[in-house]
Amino acid sequence: MLAAAAMFFLLVGVGSGQNTTRITLDQAIDLALAHNHSLQATRTLILQNQAQEITANLRPNPTLDADTQFVPFFSPQDFSGENLNETQQFDIGIGYLFERGHKRQRRLQAARDQTAVTRAQVADAERTLAFNVGQQFVSVLLAESTLQFALEDLKGFQQTVDISEAQLKAGYIGEGDYLKIKLQLLQFQTDVSSARLAKVQALVGLREFLGYNAVPADFDVVGDLAYQPLKGKLEDLQARALRERPDFRAAELGITAAQSQIQLAKANAKVDVNGTYDFTHVSGENTASIFANFELPIFNRNQGEIARTGHALTQAQEQQQSSSDTVLSDVANAYEAVRSNEEVVQLYTSGYLKQAQDSRDISEYAYKRGAASLLDFLDAERSYRAVELAYRQALAAYMTALEQLKEAEGSRNLP
Repeated sequence: MLAAAAMFFLLVGVGSGQNTTRITLDQAIDLALAHNHSLQATRTLILQNQAQEITANLRPNPTLDADTQFVPFFSPQDFSGENLNETQQFDIGIGYLFERGHKRQRRLQAARDQTAVTRAQVADAERTLAFNVGQQFVSVLLAESTLQFALEDLKGFQQTVDISEAQLKAGYIGEGDYLKIKLQLLQFQTDVSSARLAKVQALVGLREFLGYNAVPADFDVVGDLAYQPLKGKLEDLQARALRERPDFRAAELGITAAQSQIQLAKANAKVDVNGTYDFTHVSGENTASIFANFELPIFNRNQGEIARTGHALTQAQEQQQSSSDTVLSDVANAYEAVRSNEEVVQLYTSGYLKQAQDSRDISEYAYKRGAASLLDFLDAERSYRAVELAYRQALAAYMTALEQLKEAEGSRNLP
């Protein structure tokens, strides 16, 4: 808790004197793992299983029996020390259930194996949460990039409007062309408003994963949309996934837990013995007795539970194979998604981005000097905006695909 608090205060004040909490992706994931309430609720399953281990390891309680007989309630005159010693009978005994077949040890091992499965399942919940945070973090970066582009585009087009107004006053353009340009400004202003809303909504979604108390309401993120090439091979990533994925590890541990249940079912088939030691006083004599009783395993030998746990082991083995297939498929799909989005990003960076900007700049230059029509200029402006926004969306899709691959591979460190 101290480490989490220290990290929180270190995050405050980052930047040029601004009192705004800014977090990176890794810090966002750490905050979510520490504060997400849904994950905290899931983690209590481990504590519940550990409590069941305590229950499984408990020994049977001994029993205490006591009785007195021939008490002269209806003959009060017979209440005397002699009557108490010679006539009344007193019995006191202690009994204990002797478990056979190592039942307690089998129960404890079965509970421990189930705890191990639960730990892996909680780790898988953490893996899913890390992906959700990463995906939402990319959404915030996309919204921030879109907002910055919209503000820059609005500022640039405002200059065009100002120049057009000067040209109108000088008589170089007509009032109709000026009004068309002025009306086009509305689209830029609308884009800025929409981008601001998108960023606010993305931050709210991210804060939900982090936990509302983990960050202040005015927090922000640190980072940019960026292309980072993936160098790993599919086969290597699949092999790592089979080693790292906690859901696959939970399926493997499920086989061990099923085997423990079989051993417990066989142990429960052993007949337990109830032993009792009694002390008796009657007719002035003190005697001791030892009793033992146990079931005769004629009908019930726990056959049904032994058979059920055997089938449960088969089920666990099949689930482990199914989990293996799922892991390999997840990695393959995520890997191909990364490669596909990488191709799209490279298409934009190979020349389309520059061509769109050059086309816009040339049209603007020509329009301001009367060598191009207003429609040509506005069309070039729209094409440039569309390409820039599509490029940012392609970058976000690529980064999201990387987050998906990290989840599929089971670690945050891709080659």
